[in-house]
Amino acid sequence: MNDSLADLARLISIGTALIQQDGILLDERRWDEWLELFLPDCTFWAPMWGDETGINEQTDNALSHFFYESRKGLEDRLVRVRSGKSPASTPLPRTAHLISNIAAVGTATVDKMTLRATWVCHVLFVRSRTQHVFFGRSEYKLEPASAGWRIRSKKIILQNDDIPSMLDIYCL
Repeated sequence: MNDSLADLARLISIGTALIQQDGILLDERRWDEWLELFLPDCTFWAPMWGDETGINEQTDNALSHFFYESRKGLEDRLVRVRSGKSPASTPLPRTAHLISNIAAVGTATVDKMTLRATWVCHVLFVRSRTQHVFFGRSEYKLEPASAGWRIRSKKIILQNDDIPSMLDIYCL
């Protein structure tokens, strides 16, 4: 393998580890470590489907399940989750993320890379003793930072948007 292919494979391996860490930290409720995966000016977006064939492509004039323009929005959401003041998150559901089919979109460079992944999240709603499986695909834009590679943006396409009772950021 030539040096440029080896470098590309190394970058994608780093990105893959970061994406897998995203799911692990959510499942283990290690909120502070999870937040550290994101750059301060990141975006976190889960658009809704506009119709049966396409998702909403705008953040300012279409509905979204979630849209946070920065890590501050994620931090604010987690304050409610941690405090017990979020009825949807009390008691906190148990989750198990399975992330696969991670692949580069375009060409990864030492300055940035875009990866996509397919995911499934099994959720046990403890209060109702019911289970649900959310699934979809995500696109991650990653950039290097002083503490290693971080998430610049995460766009989540929820494929099964038949939501049984509630949906929160830790289910995606």
